[in-house]
Amino acid sequence: MSEEGSLGVTNSPRFVSNLTKNTLALVLAGGRGSRLGPLTDWRAKPAVPFGGKFRIIDFCLSNCLNSGIRRIGILTQYKSHSLIRHIQLGWGFLRGEFSEFTEILPAQQRMNTGWYKGTADAIFQNIDILRAHRPRFVIILAGDHIYKMDYGQMLAEHVQNQADMSVACIEVPLEEARAFGVMSVNSEDRITAFTEKPQDPVPTPGNPDRALASMGIYVFNTDFLYEQLIRDSDSPDSTHDFGNDLIPYMISRYRVIAHRFRNSCIASSEGANSRCYWRDVGTVDAYWAANIDLVHVTPDLDLYDSRWPVWTYQEQLPPAKFVFDDEGRRGMALDSIVSGGCIISGATVRRSLLFSNVRVNDGHTLVEDSVILPNVRMGEGARLRKVVVDKGTIIPNGLVVGEDPAEDARRFHRTPNGVTLITPELLGQQLHFVR
Repeated sequence: MSEEGSLGVTNSPRFVSNLTKNTLALVLAGGRGSRLGPLTDWRAKPAVPFGGKFRIIDFCLSNCLNSGIRRIGILTQYKSHSLIRHIQLGWGFLRGEFSEFTEILPAQQRMNTGWYKGTADAIFQNIDILRAHRPRFVIILAGDHIYKMDYGQMLAEHVQNQADMSVACIEVPLEEARAFGVMSVNSEDRITAFTEKPQDPVPTPGNPDRALASMGIYVFNTDFLYEQLIRDSDSPDSTHDFGNDLIPYMISRYRVIAHRFRNSCIASSEGANSRCYWRDVGTVDAYWAANIDLVHVTPDLDLYDSRWPVWTYQEQLPPAKFVFDDEGRRGMALDSIVSGGCIISGATVRRSLLFSNVRVNDGHTLVEDSVILPNVRMGEGARLRKVVVDKGTIIPNGLVVGEDPAEDARRFHRTPNGVTLITPELLGQQLHFVR
């Protein structure tokens, strides 16, 4: 059977075919993510920890691996040391002799003397590397979203639709659509209009409360991609961005097709209760909410699904430990996720997510509705509610956060929804210094 003749929908959670084997994935992972505030002062957004043991970038990389795409380039730029170290530790297991690889592609001025100016320019500046790999298709991914998706299904639809380019899309509430590229489509899902981050998003027909938004996932026929990147690079008026420049230019001239996320998402359950999960954790509020959702009895994102695992660097740590069982001095965690290397010593943790190597000390210490990143140390008698504590922070004895909004806003980074972000620097602890 020909490749195109074997592209029907499958019940398998993986759609592995010659399409995925002949595809090169390029992950755009150079962004700062400034809306996360101090959480990205020393790391790129894709390197931000998520879910107790992962980094945000692990989700799109796991999607590649589970989809059968094993040729991956990761484009880095902003404060990339943490990200590069994570990739080296956790994603260096692919075998080059089988044409499998994870390559880090930092901004290195290959085509000109500038840094990456936009998403399209980032790809263009590595076009000689792409040509050397000779893929049939290129899938371009954002490295800063949380979701599970079978890219093989999107590739299959791309070929079936005889598309030049395919754009993954999802319906979002109209008030949130200003943060995305918003598109209109015809009855065949061919994109007829596209506006990047519009002030007045166009709602979907028949549903005035929602808009069709780009997920920042693009599939290209490779030769067509080269043509468009070169044309855009030669344009002096372009900002060299897919959403601002390339897609609006192409939709009236070529076959640019919308791919519905519901056709390729890996749902958290089957049947009538199945749900497609995709989150842009681009603000502290969204980041806190997505992490806290994981401690619910039935979270929207299933991290325990062995059909579609999320891969990461697995640090070798002892199991979590809970000590003391005296009245008023009981080490316990309720409705929480506690990662390896943690010790809860005579303290109480409720509805919270603790990353690796967190120590919560004795003295009626209380942690509620909070996200605690790795290597945090909690002092005795501290009370923390609705906080995000950055990696390596030492919480002083008796610190109270989450009870006095004005005091929290004065000392730390407090969000509109009442989440308080605590970093070492905000407590006068310099983890990064010169002298």
